[in-house]
Amino acid sequence: MASAPALIDQHGRRISYLRISVTDRCDLRCRYCMAEHMTFLPRDRLLSLEEIAAIADRFVMRGVRKIRLTGGEPLVRRGVVDLAARIGRHLGHGLDELTMTTNGNRLGDHAEALAAAGMRRINVSLDSRDPDIFRQITRRGEVTKVIDGIFAARDTGLAIKVNMVALKGLNDDEIAPMLAWCVDNGFDLTLIETMPLGAIDEDRADRFLPLAGVVVRLQQQFELVREIDRTTGGPARYWRVGATNTRLGFISPLTANFCDGCNRVRLTAEGRLYMCLGHEDRVDLKAALRGGGVAALDDAIDVAMLLKPERHDFNIGRGTAPAVERHMSVTGG
Repeated sequence: MASAPALIDQHGRRISYLRISVTDRCDLRCRYCMAEHMTFLPRDRLLSLEEIAAIADRFVMRGVRKIRLTGGEPLVRRGVVDLAARIGRHLGHGLDELTMTTNGNRLGDHAEALAAAGMRRINVSLDSRDPDIFRQITRRGEVTKVIDGIFAARDTGLAIKVNMVALKGLNDDEIAPMLAWCVDNGFDLTLIETMPLGAIDEDRADRFLPLAGVVVRLQQQFELVREIDRTTGGPARYWRVGATNTRLGFISPLTANFCDGCNRVRLTAEGRLYMCLGHEDRVDLKAALRGGGVAALDDAIDVAMLLKPERHDFNIGRGTAPAVERHMSVTGG
């Protein structure tokens, strides 16, 4: 396959991280993420797994060092483990890391195969360990299944990072216990502010919890050491928890903009490449690949680099419209 220039956007940022949504479907309905009754894309509008692999190949050739498979829930798409194995062949040959974000619902069935595909760590969304609150947030989930999946993944050797969306009045009193649980089990924890993406059935302002105050409260219970130089190619700011191996991350898209070092783009299951989570600008890589092969794909990627904005512009408040109409599950969580 012919080589091509590295990916550098108009603001001089090198793009080295590709997030791929393999499906917009999910087997949960987390209330901060989507409406209870969702309309998902028809399957005939999705990229085939072969096309996803071909696009991933090209991004690796152009300097992407990290790929994350996401959704929706990636493990609901049949064949996604085979896709992981295909992409995993680039590990050590241009690609440094292949990973996944999952709700953990099906992780127990696939953890061993994901590890065999070359994954070494995985992110699991877990907003509560309380069965009733977990079901309230997800509308239909069983938390014991997710926790069992987490431990099954750990048993295969996968490092675990728990992602927890901080929700005022719903799970805010669980944040400290969740961190203690992660410390006890050797997991990392990242706390995330809810983001104004897509219309949902409630007002996000009612649940918005600024993470700056959370840090202060956690420092009263835990020794937190700021890791200024720590980066994993994502937007989190990291702290180490005392003398443990647990890292605590904070993703604060509303109260602490992180765009200056953005190194990522997002491919949707429909084949659209979004350069920013908070903007609608995109290029159609599916049309390019199907219409003109690798040459047209490269041209479309070059256009994307010119369109990548300097930063997102998220606001949240009572009655505030979403920053974009598409849900997080469409773009890739």
